[in-house]
Amino acid sequence: MSEFQIYPAIDLRGGKCVRLFQGDYGQETVYADSPVEMAKSFVEAGAKWIHMVDLDGAKDGSRINDQMVIEAAKLNANIQVGGGIRSREDINHYLSNGVARVIIGSLAVREPELVASFIEEFGAERIVIGIDAKDGMAATEGWIETSHKPASEVAAYFASKGAKHFIYTDISTDGTLAGPNIDANRKLVADDASQVIVSGGIGTLDDVKKVKQAAADSPIAGLIIGKALYENRFTLKEALSC
Repeated sequence: MSEFQIYPAIDLRGGKCVRLFQGDYGQETVYADSPVEMAKSFVEAGAKWIHMVDLDGAKDGSRINDQMVIEAAKLNANIQVGGGIRSREDINHYLSNGVARVIIGSLAVREPELVASFIEEFGAERIVIGIDAKDGMAATEGWIETSHKPASEVAAYFASKGAKHFIYTDISTDGTLAGPNIDANRKLVADDASQVIVSGGIGTLDDVKKVKQAAADSPIAGLIIGKALYENRFTLKEALSC
């Protein structure tokens, strides 16, 4: 089993560091004017990985805040980025500019065969399958659209194609601080070789501890923390010490 990782999150919209409530673009809170400075503070606190999402890109289907992501990749941490990644060119753009992993979400639901070819081309370590779910069904286009594909079905397909890293976001918990849907993450993939990163709902250090405990006997391998850090529920150093 690989080392459990904590991923502090930076969501980018309009060049700023923001958070949305349950993925609603109409319920946005701006937390910082400089996403790069925020990334730097996470690195100084001990983060080995940072999770970045281009919300403008996710909504519009194209790279918009990519230069800030690339700038953050120059810091002493690994960056995984999602939002607006729709093509081989998008993937290559990030990976060739220092980003460690790219997250593919909407395209994985709409064109799974194409994304499977990306895993083969770029390697399973560098492609993360991002599955965002409403009531167990995969959502796309920055969570605006809901597909008719169960999240578990999407995950099973990509596990069979060699995908190693998955991020599962229960949209109903995202930005709520109400606790993560650990059970859904446990059940996402059956393949022991797959690793699932929990996203959404982390509100307390107890939540962090519960996810870490669940990792002992499940595919869970990490968690993403956003709003709880920005609202000072606890510090990144405290989370890492768990």
